[in-house]
Amino acid sequence: MNKIILAVGAHPDDMEFGASGTVAKWAKEGATAYYLICTDGSRGSLGPQMTHERLSEIRKKEQEEACKILGVKKAFFLNHTDTQLVADIILKEEIVRIIRTLRPNIVITMDPTFYYSPNFFNGSGFVNHTDHRAASLATMDACFPLSRDRLTFQEHEKEGLKPHKVDELLFVSFEKKDFLVDITKTFGKKIKALSLHKSQFNNFKEIEERVTKRARIFGKSKGYKFAENFIRIKLP
Repeated sequence: MNKIILAVGAHPDDMEFGASGTVAKWAKEGATAYYLICTDGSRGSLGPQMTHERLSEIRKKEQEEACKILGVKKAFFLNHTDTQLVADIILKEEIVRIIRTLRPNIVITMDPTFYYSPNFFNGSGFVNHTDHRAASLATMDACFPLSRDRLTFQEHEKEGLKPHKVDELLFVSFEKKDFLVDITKTFGKKIKALSLHKSQFNNFKEIEERVTKRARIFGKSKGYKFAENFIRIKLP
């Protein structure tokens, strides 16, 4: 109740895969949820007639529609070029500005230590997208210590933005079990929100089966039908 949640992803659809069931659950329970998307999502298409500009517009609309399903109040877009995101001081300042504006209790992002997995999809390996790594690392640094320290980005004070201490960081984790959230009652919203990212899927049924299987596996260890998994960091 009355918590403020900020979920930070590199691309539209990132948080749908990793955290949307949890975001929808907490929004339903009285939290105010926001999304922050760091890139314009303008590279994720094999369509021969697709352009960067058109794809960026499509994906922004898909994300905004997905947010409506999940109960997310607003999605912010930083519009960095897809595949070129860097965890530099520019990106960190932008994230700190959003944190100091929204003043979230909990920030959700991907795991900055997750680079690859040799056995991720039924025997297939996986290399985590460079933008995922950059967004999560910048978000972690923005939460601690940057948004907390008054002398960091002191120009924010002139805009009325005060330092803010984030209470908890949740890193989406598809492998290391740590903090499981029961999303049984909001799993349908997760699937619906994912399905709205039509530009990204040639065969959504396959995606749905994969996401459902993972949610069942996570849920089983706690006796839930469906769950999402995070690494939970309580900040000092």
